[in-house]
Amino acid sequence: MTDFADLDAVAKLPRIGSLALSPDGGRLVATVSELAPDGKTWQAALWEVDPAGSRPARRLTRAAKGESSPVFTPDGSVLFVTSRADAESKPGDEKEASALWLLPPAGEARQVYAPRGGVSAVSVARDAGTLVITTAALHGTAVGDEDKERRKAREDAGVTAILHEAYPIRYWDHDLGPDKPRVVSAPAITGDERVTDVVELTRDVPSPVSGAAVSLDGQWVVYTADEVLSAAYGARDTLRVVRTDGTGDRELAADRSLGDGPAYGYFAATWLPDSSGVIAIRATESTEQECPHIELVLITLADGSVRRLTPDFPDWAEGPVVSADGQAVYFTADRGGRRPVWRVEVASGEITRLTGEGHYTDVCVASDGSAVYALRDSYAHPAQPVRLDPVAAEQDPVALPAPGVVDSLPGTLTEIDTTVADGRTVRAWLALPHGAAADSPAPLLLWIHGGPMMSSNGWSWRWNPWLMVARGYAVLMPDPALSTGYGRDMIQAGWGSWGGAPFTDLMAITDTAVERPDIDEGRTAAMGGSFGGYMANWVATQTDRFDAIVTHASLWNLDAFTGTTDASFYWMREMTDPLRSTERIIANSPHLRAADISTPMLVIHGDKDYRVPIGEGIRLYFDLVRHGVPAKFLYYPTENHWILTPGNSKVWYETVLAFLAEHVLGEKWERPALI
Repeated sequence: MTDFADLDAVAKLPRIGSLALSPDGGRLVATVSELAPDGKTWQAALWEVDPAGSRPARRLTRAAKGESSPVFTPDGSVLFVTSRADAESKPGDEKEASALWLLPPAGEARQVYAPRGGVSAVSVARDAGTLVITTAALHGTAVGDEDKERRKAREDAGVTAILHEAYPIRYWDHDLGPDKPRVVSAPAITGDERVTDVVELTRDVPSPVSGAAVSLDGQWVVYTADEVLSAAYGARDTLRVVRTDGTGDRELAADRSLGDGPAYGYFAATWLPDSSGVIAIRATESTEQECPHIELVLITLADGSVRRLTPDFPDWAEGPVVSADGQAVYFTADRGGRRPVWRVEVASGEITRLTGEGHYTDVCVASDGSAVYALRDSYAHPAQPVRLDPVAAEQDPVALPAPGVVDSLPGTLTEIDTTVADGRTVRAWLALPHGAAADSPAPLLLWIHGGPMMSSNGWSWRWNPWLMVARGYAVLMPDPALSTGYGRDMIQAGWGSWGGAPFTDLMAITDTAVERPDIDEGRTAAMGGSFGGYMANWVATQTDRFDAIVTHASLWNLDAFTGTTDASFYWMREMTDPLRSTERIIANSPHLRAADISTPMLVIHGDKDYRVPIGEGIRLYFDLVRHGVPAKFLYYPTENHWILTPGNSKVWYETVLAFLAEHVLGEKWERPALI
């Protein structure tokens, strides 16, 4: 049985990541992460999963550095990305950058491409085998020897400086530059060949590039370019196409304007089987008045014309995958605390919901149209590979044997909802510990999701409610205003007013939860990370109903945050530029209400967090202690927006649990031993 009260035991559980399907549909490969022997990292390896579900999964690779991003070639070999050492490297040529490796159907894995800028992604033409690889090169250099020599010159001179001539300069947890992503193409690999001659497809593209996909015939590449308009407005996602020989680069979609409204951005393109066009995601750019909207479109290669595939679909489509005959597109989209797999007919636009329960990712479609594969998780279980019928509605998929099955949970999962003042329904998952009853009610933890435009609908290893449930807490995971999966009105209700409907929705669903006889209204706490941390801070300024509040990687001073986050323009589109107007900042920034806080607070922040910079956590902690609020600051010098290493993750849970035990359960504070 899985013991969720044992943090070390939970850390040892296998964790399934990306999924890839062979062209003939006979093999599935997934990445599986497990705790390294020294316990300091998680290592990912490739595992093969039987699509028929009759054989147990088997491990394919072993490397201390781990592997990621598997993709099949036409002959059944598996390409993957790793920074493991190459046995054939020349002395002094070793490096830490990730490289492309190939594992043949029979034989050992070997390195096939190792540019100095590393490999971040690879796409393979299903029929032709042509490779399209995303790497990086320094400014003004070509991928290959020229880039290698320039990098060595920087190293020899001790230069680490980066000169920026455009914004942004950082992203999530890493600096942008001094190199820039480049997309290259190469012929199919056969036998013992390596990638030697590549064609640079994006050297002269001034904007950052990502998401490159090659057509099945190997003739065309579509990629996303971030067209930077200004530091204030930011970048716009555009789609460009280029032949794999490097000719004919052009913008694909010409339909950009909404008249007097915001413009469109395009991304996540995937080819139709006949290379006549692509299926892509189109998003309206947000404004101070309007939240964004996302839909699927078909863009024709010949003239760039755009046809909407999901014009009346209320939720946000993600991860489009085209059927082998080109007649249907499969995608995922949040809906009511789940993320189903959907199918839309290209000709008619008819949409079918293929799944009921679960949160789905990594959708793969068999080339003969016989099945759809995906990873499915939920709050009741971590990700597992499953097989779906390609057309049946509301089905329960077939689970395929693979590592990472959790055989028991320390409680039960249910749903609750309430109707708020404007008529919207606010729903939540509620995880209850075994034994919670009227004569033994459980203390309540309100867990507020981040985003803010996301949903509490899937398993998380970083914020896992069952570790709290195992210690007797009930965990409430709501979807307030700004959440996805309930139509655009749900997002619009909180747009530009984070302290309004999102807060009142959270309080309303908490009121509903504590009315239950198995919940102890007198023992409650609130927790949140990122935007959820912002909401935790806001809750602290508005009410003293909670015994404790935990705030992780949280926004505190919205004025300061706007200028230091990695994508300032994105937030200014909603919350306004504080140099132009301070009305929304004043109305929604919790730092202006620090004197109203009396609830004990635990502040958690990583120094390498560029999305919510460390200054937010430092200022929050200082404001709390100078106002006499009981507070602690769990600081991670080497972590980012997420706490990713096993040891630091364990300390995170230990500290949170000790803080809650002190203030919610009335126990003596016990400082975790290693901090």
